[in-house]
Amino acid sequence: MLKLETELEGHHASFGVVSDCISDLGYHLGGNWDYHKGCFDHTLCRENGETIYVRIPFQVTDGELDEYNASIKFETPYVIKHVVHVGLDSDDSSLLNATGFSQFQQPIDKDGQIKNKNRWIHAGEVAVNELLECLYEHKHLKSG
Repeated sequence: MLKLETELEGHHASFGVVSDCISDLGYHLGGNWDYHKGCFDHTLCRENGETIYVRIPFQVTDGELDEYNASIKFETPYVIKHVVHVGLDSDDSSLLNATGFSQFQQPIDKDGQIKNKNRWIHAGEVAVNELLECLYEHKHLKSG
């Protein structure tokens, strides 16, 4: 994991407005969310079973995550690499994967070693800055 230094950390925004901005920029709401916290993920690179993401975690400070007007506070963004199986699994869930009943395979390594760290730190900062620009443009970012 590579932590990013950006202006986003500590700022507040409306979940709905952020959702509007992120969808246009290729981000999506990460799968491990609940009504009080979550993260936005953006794929920087996907190749040979390895995916490098920029992840922007946040806390819900007012309301619940599924509400458009819920207020969220951004935490420190970071870059992470997932390494997944390429091909079919050979364990008990293989039939589920082959038949389409299991949509996702478990990563081999959820926090794989990232080579060329400066490249991915820069790519992550660029992706976060695109989100910042969208939020500033819509005047929906508030200081912590």
